[in-house]
Amino acid sequence: MNTIRCQIEKVTPFNDAVYQIILKPETAFDFKAGQYLCVVMGEKDKRPFSIASAPDAEHIELHIGAAVSESYPMQVVERMKECLANGTSMEIEVPGGDAHLRHDSTRPRLLIAGGTGFSYIKSIVEHQIALDQKIPTTLYWGCRNVDAMYYESIAREWHEAHPWLHFVPVLEEAGGDWKGKKANLLAQIKADYVSLNGYDIYIAGRFDMVGAAREVFRSIGVEEAHLYGDAFAFIK
Repeated sequence: MNTIRCQIEKVTPFNDAVYQIILKPETAFDFKAGQYLCVVMGEKDKRPFSIASAPDAEHIELHIGAAVSESYPMQVVERMKECLANGTSMEIEVPGGDAHLRHDSTRPRLLIAGGTGFSYIKSIVEHQIALDQKIPTTLYWGCRNVDAMYYESIAREWHEAHPWLHFVPVLEEAGGDWKGKKANLLAQIKADYVSLNGYDIYIAGRFDMVGAAREVFRSIGVEEAHLYGDAFAFIK
C-alpha cells in the first residue's frame, strides 16, 4: 500500500450516526471499485474504510458510521474535523482489499449492503455506470429504519435511470408508507432466491452480518469462489 497525504474537503453528517467525508489526495493513485483505504491515526494505528467513490474520481468519498462518542470511527471523524478547521492534511494508505469488482465477468451481479456497507457498493455501482456496463444487477440494502438508509435517494435514482439495476431496500422497522421490503435483510434474500448459483455476489456490512450471510447463502447454492467481501479475510 502507498502512503498519500490528503486534504479534508468536507465532513458532513448524513444523519446522527453516519458522516460523509470528502478527501482530496495530494497525489493521484489507482484503485479498483470496491477497495478500501486506511486512515493513518498513528504509526501502528491504521483504520480501514471502504472507498465510496468510483476509480478516476477527483475526490475520495468515505461514509463513516460513528454514532458513539470516543468510538473507533468517531475518533477518525473528530480528527478529520480538526484537520478541516485547521487546513492541515492527513495520511492514508491505499489501496487495500481483494473484494473489488470483477468488471470483466458477465455473470449477473448481486450486491448486498448492510448499513454503511453501502459505501462499498456505491463504488461498484458507479464504476459499472462509468463503464456503461449493462449486466443485470440487483442491489439489496438493509437497514434498521428509514433514517439509517442515509443515501436512499441515490440508490433510487440508479434504479430509475438504469434498467439493468434493480434496487431492493429492506428495513427491519418501517411505517405503513414505506416503499420497500420490511424484513431482515438475509431472510429477504433467502425468500427471493431459490438458488444463488451463477451469480457474482458482493457483500459488505458488519462482520457478524457478513458471516451469517455466508452460512445462509451456502444453504441456497452459492459458489464461494464468486462470493466477494473483505470481511471474509477476518472471519475465517
